[in-house]
Amino acid sequence: MKTVQLTSYNECETKNLARKIASKLNIGDIIVLSGELGSGKTKFTEGFLSYFGLENEISSPTFTIVNEYKNNKITIFHFDVYRLEDIDEFYAIGGDEYFNSGICIIEWGELIKEALPQDYIEIVFKKDISNDDVRHLNINLIGNKYLNILD
Repeated sequence: MKTVQLTSYNECETKNLARKIASKLNIGDIIVLSGELGSGKTKFTEGFLSYFGLENEISSPTFTIVNEYKNNKITIFHFDVYRLEDIDEFYAIGGDEYFNSGICIIEWGELIKEALPQDYIEIVFKKDISNDDVRHLNINLIGNKYLNILD
């Protein structure tokens, strides 16, 4: 595992980082987003989707568990697993079957860590205590596949 620490000073920077990462991902890639409510997970997802021309499609998957976004090249699955009872519920909905069908963005993915493959990107968002616009990001590159993703 490799960890990269970044600071985002506004929503635009968070979205730009997401677009940069999106430009390097393909079917089968997984991003886990962690952090308290309002810490930047949705803004990151908006930026990510915008790379694929899907920025106007985003809606929270809180009650549906997963939303699917498609363009003519790729499918992106946006999960919010916060309300799942346990890992068994993730398997019951066939959550792991999505992993090889598109790119998966999983909010609160730390709750299903044991279901994740050996290679994925985890981004932990933290609000800055002195500036409401600033976010501190710990980007954990799990496994070997993504070690150079931010170069």
